Amino acid sequence: MESISSIPSHMKAWIYHEYGNIEETLKFESNIPIPHIKENQVLIKVVAAGLNPADYKRALGYLKDIDPPLPIVPGLDAAGVVVRVGSGVRKFKVGDEVYGDIIDFAVNNPNFIGSLAEYAAAEEKLLALKPSNLSFVEAASLPVAILTAYQALERVELSAGQSILVLGGAGGVGTLVIQFAKHVFGASKVAATASTPKLDLLRSLGADLPIDYTKENFEELAEKFDVVYDALGENEKALKAIKEGGKVVSIVQPVTPPAIPFRATSDGAVLEKLQAHLESGKVKPILDPKTPFPFSQTLEAFAYLKTNRAVGKVVIHPIHKHT
Repeated sequence: MESISSIPSHMKAWIYHEYGNIEETLKFESNIPIPHIKENQVLIKVVAAGLNPADYKRALGYLKDIDPPLPIVPGLDAAGVVVRVGSGVRKFKVGDEVYGDIIDFAVNNPNFIGSLAEYAAAEEKLLALKPSNLSFVEAASLPVAILTAYQALERVELSAGQSILVLGGAGGVGTLVIQFAKHVFGASKVAATASTPKLDLLRSLGADLPIDYTKENFEELAEKFDVVYDALGENEKALKAIKEGGKVVSIVQPVTPPAIPFRATSDGAVLEKLQAHLESGKVKPILDPKTPFPFSQTLEAFAYLKTNRAVGKVVIHPIHKHT
């Protein structure tokens, strides 16, 4: 375990000082002060960080109105080890292995230091203990995607016996939506779209009807669905694929009513609630074959994420080697 005295005063991190394309604005700096923690926060030694489209959209300034002032260290998803605890922290102790979406946009001053740093401060309520069967890389792949998958299915009240169509079934969120719909919510039929080489993956996750979007248009199928989960931003087409009284939930803005726009809320309590499904293997993290990318290749990892070709999630590791 790390003693307090062995925590340095400065650290390495990826940081941008202006808004723009993340591959151009993001710079590697090795002399950034270690974040101070408030009484409700812990300091995490980051072992792995998951990347999300929200990271590069945020870098373009899409969240300017709720972001802290520049400069910003990006990265929402973190997995690592607690090395300091604030005086008000009750759930965690030094040495705990934790994970979570560490940027809470609901608070007035979200952290400017995200997970693409050697150390990050995070509010206790955003974190959960890492499931015992998952590696740091697997855990870092989950928080934003699993919260987005699960909370949106709750939002549209998917219930046992209903049918669902997942648009973008092989992506970071889609791979989890299929598993939750089938194995946790008890959907009677799960359909999902992907390109030809990814159809076997959809089947392995629990999709009853894999749809090759390069060969057929889902909105023209005779079969209609109770719920369409739109992870691609195709909600106008999605609205043509629901039964009367069906619901479309979309995680990509802008959203055409009556489709429901959705953004996840970072919440350690939800991660705790989902722990049993992860530890039982009912729900598994899906990692892109290129993952993990080393910390030094974060720019290449973002460029790859932007191609939209990733299967499952892209993770940066090791930021710290964990022995």
